[in-house]
Amino acid sequence: MKCMTEKEKYIDEQISYRLQYWISKMLLLGIIYFPFIGLADFFVTPENLKRFMLYRLLVTAVLALAYYLNKRRRNIRYQYVLITVSTLLSAVVIEAMILRFGGHASTYYAGLNLLIIAALGLIPYGFFLSLSVGIAIYLLYLVPILLFDTITSPPVFIVNNIFMISTFVLALTWRALSQKSMINELSLQYDLLQDKKELEKTVTALHKSELWHRSLFENATDGIIVLDRKGMIMNANSKACEMHGYTCESIIGVSIRLLEVEHNTEIMSERMDRILAGESMVFETVHRKQDGAGIPLEVSSKAISIGGELFVQSFYRDITEKKRIQEHLAQSQKMESVGALAGGIAHDFNNILTAILGHTEIARRSEGLDEQAVKSLNIIEEASRRAGRMISKLLGFARKSKYEFLPLNINDIVYDTVKLLERVIDKTNSLSVELDSHVPLIRGDINQLEQVVMNLIVNARDAMPGGGCISIRTAVRTVSKNSPDAPPYVPEGEYVLVSVADTGIGIPEHLKNAVFEPFFTTKERGKGTGLGLSTVYGAVKEHKGYIDVQSEVGAGTMFTVYLPASGVPAPPKGQISATLSGGHETVLIVDDEQEILQSIQGILTGHGYTVLVTGDAAEAVRIFGEKSGEIALVITDIVMPRLDGRELIRRIKITNPGIKILAVSGYTSYVAEKEEIKDINGFLQKPFDADHLLSTVRRILDRKSKDFVAV
Repeated sequence: MKCMTEKEKYIDEQISYRLQYWISKMLLLGIIYFPFIGLADFFVTPENLKRFMLYRLLVTAVLALAYYLNKRRRNIRYQYVLITVSTLLSAVVIEAMILRFGGHASTYYAGLNLLIIAALGLIPYGFFLSLSVGIAIYLLYLVPILLFDTITSPPVFIVNNIFMISTFVLALTWRALSQKSMINELSLQYDLLQDKKELEKTVTALHKSELWHRSLFENATDGIIVLDRKGMIMNANSKACEMHGYTCESIIGVSIRLLEVEHNTEIMSERMDRILAGESMVFETVHRKQDGAGIPLEVSSKAISIGGELFVQSFYRDITEKKRIQEHLAQSQKMESVGALAGGIAHDFNNILTAILGHTEIARRSEGLDEQAVKSLNIIEEASRRAGRMISKLLGFARKSKYEFLPLNINDIVYDTVKLLERVIDKTNSLSVELDSHVPLIRGDINQLEQVVMNLIVNARDAMPGGGCISIRTAVRTVSKNSPDAPPYVPEGEYVLVSVADTGIGIPEHLKNAVFEPFFTTKERGKGTGLGLSTVYGAVKEHKGYIDVQSEVGAGTMFTVYLPASGVPAPPKGQISATLSGGHETVLIVDDEQEILQSIQGILTGHGYTVLVTGDAAEAVRIFGEKSGEIALVITDIVMPRLDGRELIRRIKITNPGIKILAVSGYTSYVAEKEEIKDINGFLQKPFDADHLLSTVRRILDRKSKDFVAV
């Protein structure tokens, strides 16, 4: 069985609808027609009136039944059978009346003509079915006459046949043309319906696509702006308008040049030409918001074609936080580099100061010194100590000085520091202190944190030459992801905050990143070393903290220090008594600086020790190998040429594992590593004076254990 296409099924279904409709109309017409034509029986053949009326009522009843059945079910084959049977039954009844009244000469043959016209004209039969029904009606007329009637008037019979055949041909032609027209109409109607469905699908898809792209456009996390070839804003999403501070209605139609801070027309034109030529570009720029503030942006632009016209679509991303993090990272890297340089300078300078202090002590013990010489030596010693404190600041900045981290309360440090500075703060400046009593403990070095607070307060004082107010506050803050009240580079966690604010002259925006650099100062020549804030930066970093500066020219500055909180309770502070007495032990001194060798030798010899000295570490190994049984202590520098202090200690320990060793250096990184602390018994930070040297040597020699001693 041949499978029907969707189109053929549609046409059949529509024909079935029409067939049901026209069958109903024809059957109604027959129900009315047959009884009505009974008037002709009354006038033409009264003698057959009753018989013919019976025929007519029988046909009418059959047609009424067919009408009912046609309404109950719609199926094209069923309907064809129903109407064909009704038509042929009607033809049989008409033929019976023809044979009863006049036979071949009866005028009732006209009823068959009307039946042919109704059946072939009104019912949408197919051509072959129409032909078959027409022939069947004609044969129902012709055959009974030829069989049961005597033709007495051939001309009349011939004329009747001619009219009937003509009616049949005309009705068949009409049916063929109507059927073809109907099929074409239904075919076209099907095509139109399919086109309509496709169009509806396309419209729905386009509408959905428009909604989809509009949603993506409006809900994008980046700002999107579409420009024409001249740089006019043709469209912008909500994010772009929001980040610029404009409404979308006010920004559309505006030139993008009005938003650009950089007025380099040549660069902007070059970018536009390259993008319109097909190049995709990613660049950074600064736009001006509606309130006049600048906003750094990362822009990704590409040319797009819409309706045959080129436009430029750009994605704008606010990189304010990214810039701040980059600046902070660059600042940290620069500080690390400068710190390494400062540490190297400090090491060499400490060696010089150690020699100066040592020889000053030796010279002071010389006999025959007059009062002026002693006074000069005291001045030299004091100047050296001041230089040493300055170098200590450099080492603090370089994070190479030795810290002692203990649990402590930052409020105590702030309180003690403020009390100390109250005497040096000018009366034109007022101090406001607010300490949060609930701040947790932190782990830190008391001396370094005191230096941090002191430098910040002094810096605030110097920023208010005409007087003002210094506000000092402590607080506790939990920093979470994307906390709006914390710098982006501060990790999550609980912090103790120390803020020092002033109402002074403020810091210009272009200098904010330079204030922590060593030797940077805005003070007059001779009134500042430029190490205060760099020392603060180094100390805060050593405490694994962070520092933030907020400032506005003419409105003051606030420095905020973030220190990680700790819940560890503070241990009781112990006291270490210093013994300055001399001794009679033999000490080996190793240092490549002859001035330091001589100063240490002079100090120890003057207090009764037997001293062996050498500036060569390899020579020291030889000397120790010969006299290891006599030597009680080895004092060695760490940084030396050829063979450094670490290797010297290792070789000496091989010869005598129990030998006591005192390490000296301008650096402290050596003792920061536990695996190296176990190899020595003490450490002295250069520069040191005679008292520190003597007390440390004596404590090491007097201890039976391997306890570590550092000064």
